[in-house]
Amino acid sequence: LNATFADLRPEDYDALVISGGQAPEYLRLNERVLEIVRHFFKANKPVAAVCHGAQVLTAAGVVKGRKVSAYPAVGPEVTIAGGEFANIRIDDAVTDGNLVTAPAWPAHPTWLAKFLEVLGTRIVE
Repeated sequence: LNATFADLRPEDYDALVISGGQAPEYLRLNERVLEIVRHFFKANKPVAAVCHGAQVLTAAGVVKGRKVSAYPAVGPEVTIAGGEFANIRIDDAVTDGNLVTAPAWPAHPTWLAKFLEVLGTRIVE
């Protein structure tokens, strides 16, 4: 990546992917990151988050009334933020409107396939 959060123009992007791991723990403390996330939800653009990525969503205040999967340890944050925690299999994903979430890396194939559907991509086997 060659952009800074300060210089990024979210209106120039069609979708947002939030990866998991430890980064979301720190990214959720950056107000500019949260503003960017809110833009995607206000504009109803596709958003995908996996694992701890849901921490960024909860900090941005965008999960209220949404069904969201995440790493199980993040489940209480989803609930506290007003979301419905989807406690699904580790290799599955859930779609709620423009949002696709999954609990961890074993879900990557399903998570990405569901995200491609939300993006309007036609998948042919």
